[in-house]
Amino acid sequence: MVITGLGVVTSIGIGVEAFTAGLREGRSGVKPITAFDTTGFAHANGCEVTDFEPGRWITRQHPEELGRASQFSVAAARMAVEDAGLTAADVRSRRSLVSVGTTDGESRDLDQLVAVGMETGPEEYDPGVARRVPASRLSVGIVRELGLEDVEAVTIPTACAAGNYAVGYGYDALRSGDVDIALCGGADAACRKTFTGFYRLGTVAPEVCRPFDKDREGILTGEGAGILLMESLDSAVARGARIYAEVLGYGLACDALHPVAPDRDSIARTMEIAHRNAGVTPDRIDFVSAHGTGTKANDITEAGAIRQVFGADAMPRTVSIKSMIGHSMGAASAVAAAACALAITEGFIPPTINHRETDPECALDCVPNKAVEAELNIVQNNALAFGGNNAVLILGAYRSAA
Repeated sequence: MVITGLGVVTSIGIGVEAFTAGLREGRSGVKPITAFDTTGFAHANGCEVTDFEPGRWITRQHPEELGRASQFSVAAARMAVEDAGLTAADVRSRRSLVSVGTTDGESRDLDQLVAVGMETGPEEYDPGVARRVPASRLSVGIVRELGLEDVEAVTIPTACAAGNYAVGYGYDALRSGDVDIALCGGADAACRKTFTGFYRLGTVAPEVCRPFDKDREGILTGEGAGILLMESLDSAVARGARIYAEVLGYGLACDALHPVAPDRDSIARTMEIAHRNAGVTPDRIDFVSAHGTGTKANDITEAGAIRQVFGADAMPRTVSIKSMIGHSMGAASAVAAAACALAITEGFIPPTINHRETDPECALDCVPNKAVEAELNIVQNNALAFGGNNAVLILGAYRSAA
């Protein structure tokens, strides 16, 4: 199965060209949060998407009928279809799957409804806002926008690993022959609920996110979407499509050990499952796109799991693009998967920005502050979530016989 189209909405660039430039430059999407009133918080930086115009991408339905996360997912799907050299009619004529992962669904609208309910009572709810709330709209919105008929649409709520879960779901559907085209990824919008939750856990950084740095102070919440258009290799070759990368396999594991604390052995086991399913060995991985949240617990635990699988003397370069775009929750690993595909195609490893000194307890090469040129063959994309929901995706370079 191969990736032939990418759609991305991020705080460092919208669309493939802008996003690729942002990754190469090590651009920062950090700015003061404007999505909600931050009065009372000691600090409130985030990675919001501030230049998004939904009407540019959403044309078959009124953008205001969709919540912000659904607008992101629909726009990214439109981009992915166009980027693949297809039209909506092309997708419509084939059996298709839409799978979108999310953490919050449309919690931004829920925030608004709760505020109205507390102030004036539920009788004052805006029916239009209430209709936008179901998380299913993140995938159904894509179906409506493209006018799909022979389609399965699912929204996968496995928190911060949901993007990789959604891509894995599409990989299985394509491999089994159930569908011909899969639009898969993740989307989430900045909301008060999630920011407040992480803030109360003491895991929101005051200024910037510094994954694997000894002075890291936590995450910054972000938003956006990443949608990958996938099809079989035969289909892509037959129509002369550009191929970003092959999806070699993935691994899932849920240890359910703790609501929020990561477990090193479970993370290591997920990597091993992914390697086995993809038919690769650790020594063939050129770099790891880490979950890399910038919290003390995550970075040490994830680095320890990588060391456990790869060996202390053979750890691959390990980067976190959350240093640039923040933690976009259910969109995070989908956007990172798009970054991995672009890295393979363009021949570079994105940097981990804001880096000053690597934490000795992490002890890895995080490609600090500047991208490096590299010929990449196989890349690993990690996604770790609350409740021990872990998902690891393996992508490979496509080399034609010619």
